[in-house]
Amino acid sequence: MTDSATGRYLCVEFISHYCCMKYNVLVRNDASTSYIELIRKERTSFIQSRGGKIRMSSNTFNMDSGCSRSCFGIASTPKEVVCVTGGSGYIGSYLVHLLLGRGYTVNATVKDLNDEKETKHLEALEGAESRLRLFQIDLLDYDSIVAAVTGASGVFHLASPCVVDQVHDPQNEILAPAIKGTINVLTAAKELGVKRVVITSSLAAIMPNPSWPSNVPNNEDCWTDEEFCKQNELWYPLSKTLAEKAAWDFTKEKGLDIVVLNPGTVMGPILPPTVNTSMRMILYLISGGTSTFENIYTGIVHIKDVALAHILVYENTSANGRHMCVESISHYGDFAAMVAQLYPEYNIPRLPKDTQPGLLRSKSASKKLMDLGLEFTPMEQIIRDSVESLKSKGFLS
Repeated sequence: MTDSATGRYLCVEFISHYCCMKYNVLVRNDASTSYIELIRKERTSFIQSRGGKIRMSSNTFNMDSGCSRSCFGIASTPKEVVCVTGGSGYIGSYLVHLLLGRGYTVNATVKDLNDEKETKHLEALEGAESRLRLFQIDLLDYDSIVAAVTGASGVFHLASPCVVDQVHDPQNEILAPAIKGTINVLTAAKELGVKRVVITSSLAAIMPNPSWPSNVPNNEDCWTDEEFCKQNELWYPLSKTLAEKAAWDFTKEKGLDIVVLNPGTVMGPILPPTVNTSMRMILYLISGGTSTFENIYTGIVHIKDVALAHILVYENTSANGRHMCVESISHYGDFAAMVAQLYPEYNIPRLPKDTQPGLLRSKSASKKLMDLGLEFTPMEQIIRDSVESLKSKGFLS
């Protein structure tokens, strides 16, 4: 008992307008079905008025779902709402998984709410029933983005075309969605008062850069050579470079708080039902592929480390600027040799040691993240987790 307590005390979880994005914490289990349906209709009307589509799990309104355990192995406490664009992708899915484990409520975006390949694995995550909302967006449709960002304190912007095969129309297939999509997300975040945006750029926005000094490991000061990309039709690195530069220009002009991650080739356990581009690399290698990817970066990193890095730079207010996110910078031949050593039963081709002339190896390329406390999974474990996941999913026998 506190003897000093006097007067009146307002006792509410928060003050909001009736048409609020947090009905899941307002509605009791003993609420009538008609009341719950009224709320659902009201929210759907609000979302669709801004051009978005939303799906909520059937048990979203359950007050007794409890907290899942956090990704750090301790009981999580309720946190704010955050938005994850590209939530159904390889990195996005794992990030949503860890955010739910940390107690966040997540607005995750997908391209098609009717496609179970995008939604089913997300809805199966622990904590999804009470704290996950799925939104259908188009990166070029500003209103659909506003719907997903509404009510969020933070945004993780991962959605961007990842096309490495033949591109017929670079401007419309990859460049415009990457650049304009990023600006749309940042504009919505600024309009809605988001406190911080974490942008998932790429190591592909740091290299290739043939003019980078050969005696200096690539770091956050390095930018991919745009003309080199155009000449060699490297549209994905170009899209990530231009999109990140557009983001920095936006924040300088508008004052939005952003921080950038530059992950390399992300590997490890697969949550979605399909194989992403980076995991195809190890499949290609195991099947006997011999391309050496000259002048293209090789910086392998575990999916868990990438997802944790997103949360780390979001929650740590001292994090700023760009952050390389790789276990190390190495040659593709180094990676191939370790796969062959760990899995001799596969016919792994022996590749030259110098598969990327001019690329200087580095074990401390991600020093900024290491200084923030992130411990990277060793290459051996990354390879094992990747191969075993491919086996368990039926992509590899």
